[in-house]
Amino acid sequence: MRVDQHLAAGGDPTRVATRKAAVQGRIVVKERVYRTVTEQASSALIGVPRGDVKVDVTEHPRGIAVRIATPLPVPDLDDTLAIAQTVPVLERAGQLQEQLQQRLTGILGRDVVRITLTITGATLPERRRVR
Repeated sequence: MRVDQHLAAGGDPTRVATRKAAVQGRIVVKERVYRTVTEQASSALIGVPRGDVKVDVTEHPRGIAVRIATPLPVPDLDDTLAIAQTVPVLERAGQLQEQLQQRLTGILGRDVVRITLTITGATLPERRRVR
């Protein structure tokens, strides 16, 4: 069948491909799902174990508000070169807020309108033994 015959017989094929089916019902996502996803994404981005990250997610009129409490990885204080190359804590926390907002908005499919980030301490990276 030629395209022009198909159009005359059945309509525009691109319209059929983009049409959404109307399904009755609702989709409900519990806050604990948002909390679990936020904990996992935050711990991966920050670089700490998931158990060290505490998250609270609440509905906001324009989206979701997130509170995150986490330690922040810092270089060993004996490593002066690493300390000199490290971004200051406040600047790094601001960068993390922006990155988390972008990542969580994409993953959750909801606007993350507020992220309150509380740094609860510092963690040192594990030293790896060279064999």
